[in-house]
Amino acid sequence: MASFYIPLTGLESDSTALNTIANNLANLNTTGFKTQNVNFSDLFYQQIGEEGSGDLIQQGSGVSAAAIESQFTQGSTVSTGNSTDVAINGNGFFVISNGGSNIYTRDGNFGLDSNGNLITQQGQTVMGYPAVGGVVNTNAPLAGITIPVGQVEPPQASSNFGMTANLDASAAVGTAVPGQITLYDSLGVSHVATVTYTKTANNTWTYSIALPAGAATGSANTTGTLTFDTSGNLTSPAANVAGVGFTGLADGAGDMTLSFNVLGTSGSPTITQVDAPSAVSATKQNGYASGQYESFSVADDGTVEASFSNGQKLAVGQLALANVANLQGLQLLGSGEYAATTASGAAAIGTSGAAGLGTFQDASLEESNVNISAQFSDLIIAQRAFEANSKAVTTFDTVAQETINMVH
Repeated sequence: MASFYIPLTGLESDSTALNTIANNLANLNTTGFKTQNVNFSDLFYQQIGEEGSGDLIQQGSGVSAAAIESQFTQGSTVSTGNSTDVAINGNGFFVISNGGSNIYTRDGNFGLDSNGNLITQQGQTVMGYPAVGGVVNTNAPLAGITIPVGQVEPPQASSNFGMTANLDASAAVGTAVPGQITLYDSLGVSHVATVTYTKTANNTWTYSIALPAGAATGSANTTGTLTFDTSGNLTSPAANVAGVGFTGLADGAGDMTLSFNVLGTSGSPTITQVDAPSAVSATKQNGYASGQYESFSVADDGTVEASFSNGQKLAVGQLALANVANLQGLQLLGSGEYAATTASGAAAIGTSGAAGLGTFQDASLEESNVNISAQFSDLIIAQRAFEANSKAVTTFDTVAQETINMVH
């Protein structure tokens, strides 16, 4: 009988709404969870007659849960202090590997396996763009992000050095001004080199570069002359001094070949001669010792940088972001994971900030976007609707019983 069927469809639809609300509340504290709403739709209609004017008389057949939609609004971001945790601010999903195929998630509660691979709590590999020698290649195929846990970064020999200094223009001829800088050889061993500036005449100084006694058996191009104009600006040499070298290093390292940079990155001299005390205010060189891995961090653009005990940072990859044309078409897999479908369209994968994609926030997680107040309100409405349909069933049961009693 339609009298029973119609309220039963209401009971079924209201039950779906209650289950959905219960699921929302159950996932109130689930990282990256997105609230779901049930949309109802009336069912087909039967024509049971016509009015005198010819208007149709149509009777409804109930209701159904037409759609359950996810709200992909931004959840609040909470700081965790854990570098393996990453939140997305804005559009997009993390890309993770599921047995060779990509699936997607907003849950950035990651960890590391025994090999240093960045993985989800379910063990899937977090995907991104690979880096070689600290340079990320966003044109390469996606690969797992691997953190160099327990690894040692090789040393880099110094190949250039420079000083920011002033030489006192009023100093007497013969005055020597030493400046020291730490250089590194090919083994990562440090050597404190001394650059001695000696005044030989007005506006003219010589320099001599030396390693500590016994550190090397030979040297090349370690002496020269600095000439200044009447305003104290360096005029010669007009370019950085190449070919400074030390050979036969006592520790067995390779020969050191260096450039003495008397010009800064802007091309302006870093050494001046004015009437002020002689002093070396800063030094700069590009070598470093070997370093042990210490930690890693994720930049706003998703670049994953490993930090080493020697103070160096090395990019080891860049997290990828994915998005689809129709978010409601995504298949929910559980554990905060989604799969692309024909309805959602294929996922477009890119980097942070491209094509409307969001940015990353390190040491943070995105909370669920469940609004507990709104859910309780919806729960009351769904409960009342369920009760109303239950009352309709009992009413029709009473009417049916009365009809049966009339027959008897």
